[in-house]
Amino acid sequence: MRIFYGVQGTGNGHITRARVMAKELHAAGIDVHFQFTGRPADKYFDMEIFNGYQSCPGLTFHTEKGQVSYLKTALDAKPITFIKDMKSLDLSGYDLVISDFEPVTAWAAKSQKKPVLGIGHQYAFNHKIPREGSDPIADQVMKYFAPADVGVGLHWHHFGQPILPPIIDTPETPKSIIKNKIVVYLPFEDQNEVIRLLSPFENFDFHLYSPEPVPSKFGHITCNPLSRDGFQKDLYNCSGIISNAGFELASESLQMGKKILAKPLHAQMEQISNAAALQQLGYGHVMHDMDSSVIEHWLHDNHAVHITYPNIAKVLVQWIQDGMPEMDADFIEAVWSTVEVLQIKQ
Repeated sequence: MRIFYGVQGTGNGHITRARVMAKELHAAGIDVHFQFTGRPADKYFDMEIFNGYQSCPGLTFHTEKGQVSYLKTALDAKPITFIKDMKSLDLSGYDLVISDFEPVTAWAAKSQKKPVLGIGHQYAFNHKIPREGSDPIADQVMKYFAPADVGVGLHWHHFGQPILPPIIDTPETPKSIIKNKIVVYLPFEDQNEVIRLLSPFENFDFHLYSPEPVPSKFGHITCNPLSRDGFQKDLYNCSGIISNAGFELASESLQMGKKILAKPLHAQMEQISNAAALQQLGYGHVMHDMDSSVIEHWLHDNHAVHITYPNIAKVLVQWIQDGMPEMDADFIEAVWSTVEVLQIKQ
């Protein structure tokens, strides 16, 4: 079986999910070819598992000071390049096309009349789940950015809908944590402002990760470049994370029992909705602006949620090999019945 798999590379969440899928696809002996779009080719890192992947510009969202700018997004778009990349992508030799909200692959398959399987968090928004911050532009982006014929949506809870749990690695639960260690991943915020807000909390050690780290003059604030291994090591034994409201990092944090403080991007419906879901489920705290008082309250709250999710990547690979039968209510219920949610004190 040969699969062409397109992955949105603007943020690291889609790539993290693709790493887990790649491992299970390779284990099943499936020949899979990956394409990544949404960032410059030299900005990808720790990509060895993708075995000679390809990349192209694609489409991405312009962010500035924690907010999506649709005007700059439109101005930065290169439609001629996008159409050229789409038309030059030959999918004729593949048995299945998968898109993790990646537009070049999705639209190339559509133009070549190849059915597309969409796998990702965005496809959960085709169902009745917590949804806030919506507007006509956001609705159109969600519908047409990377259309799929069959969409497998992922979320932290089923909300009574035919969606699946997150695709994440399932590491063993940390045996101990460092209570004052906090991982910070706010790549769309002004890093100097982040450091300024965290500087008064000297009883905590903050480990910041960003695409372009800035120097820190504070001993309790360490600034790191993006690194999959380094980030995972710090995440493993920290007590909590402060991050934007992306889906994948929150999923990993819940799997490891970390407390969460999420700051959604302004004007980004998906992140605003994720924040609403975290609050509704009681899985995390939210600040809609960078707020030192909210940070201080959260730092001294020792409540966290630990969720054990099954290996959804393995479930999906088997489902694909079985011919992708309809995911009926019994299938969905069987998957979610293995999920365990525990309220814990750190």
